[in-house]
Amino acid sequence: MTLQETLTAELKAAMLSRNADRTATLRLIKSALGYAMIEKKTEQLPDPEVLVVLQREAKKRRDAREEYERGGRPELAAQEAAELAIIEEFLPKALSEAELESLVRAVLAETGVTSKKEMGVVMKAAQARAGGRADGRLLSGVVSRLLG
Repeated sequence: MTLQETLTAELKAAMLSRNADRTATLRLIKSALGYAMIEKKTEQLPDPEVLVVLQREAKKRRDAREEYERGGRPELAAQEAAELAIIEEFLPKALSEAELESLVRAVLAETGVTSKKEMGVVMKAAQARAGGRADGRLLSGVVSRLLG
C-alpha cells in the first residue's frame, strides 16, 4: 500500500470514528497532495514526493506554532501542535542530532570542504543522504558548528 493510499484509508477511518480534528488535518494533507498531483499532472504521487509534501506541511505547522507562541496565542499554538503530531505519524523517524553530526562528518570527509563559504555544498549532500529525515534548521546548525 502506498503512502497516499494509507492517508486515504486513515481519512476514511477518522471520518467513520467522527474524529473531527484528525479528519480536518488529513483533509488538509489530502488537499496539499491534490495540488501536488495537479502540478505534476499525474493521478498518483510516488512515496518520495508524498513525503516532500508531508514535510512541507509539517514545516508550515512548526513555523505557525512558533509564531503563535511568540504572539501570545497558546490556543492556536496548541492546535498547530496537534496537527503537526498527526502529520508526523506519516513521516519517517527524524535523525537525532548525534546521527546528523556523524552524517555531516562523513559528508565533510567526502567533499573536503573546510570553510563556511562552501556550506551549501555540504548542506545539499547531507540533505540528499538524510533522505528527508533531517530538519533543515537543525542540519544547518550542525554543519555551521562543524565548519566554524
